[in-house]
Amino acid sequence: MTTSVHTSGVAVRSAHATHPLARLAGLARRALALRRERNILARLDDRALADIGLTRTQAQAEAARPVWDVPAYWRR
Repeated sequence: MTTSVHTSGVAVRSAHATHPLARLAGLARRALALRRERNILARLDDRALADIGLTRTQAQAEAARPVWDVPAYWRR
């Protein structure tokens, strides 16, 4: 009986995760987080950029990318 309850819980979570609105909400959260991170990157000083191995030009290019230009692993 416990297995049956556990299995149904997994099925509910799985169904929820594949619901179109849940996927859209997840994508929106990731896009907003990416935008925030790019804005922070744009505001870093040259010393902080050097610490992470980026030039000012590289940081500005990354910050200027549109929000829909996302990492490849998001598109799976």
